[in-house]
Amino acid sequence: MAATACTAGELTIDDESTLRWFSRQPGVEYGFCSTCGSSLFWRTLDKPDHVSICAGTVDDTDGLVPGGVLFRAEAGDYAAPHPDVPTYHFDRDTEPWSD
Repeated sequence: MAATACTAGELTIDDESTLRWFSRQPGVEYGFCSTCGSSLFWRTLDKPDHVSICAGTVDDTDGLVPGGVLFRAEAGDYAAPHPDVPTYHFDRDTEPWSD
């Protein structure tokens, strides 16, 4: 999965009629399309102004640059590591590692 993020004020949604939010764990909300079921966003309640966006939902991804790869050991063979993008064992709070 590829994701990007922005502040809630920077997020523009053309049509919210099918946007639904749910929470499967305390403190985290997930936004999805109620028509097709696609995952769109997630946010944590401790950072209400920060919205993580599933990158596949963005119209123009030309400006997106990977900041890192999380859980590289669990990725499929198709997800080849890029030499300029740091890879992390678990999350960005740990030290990067290489294959």
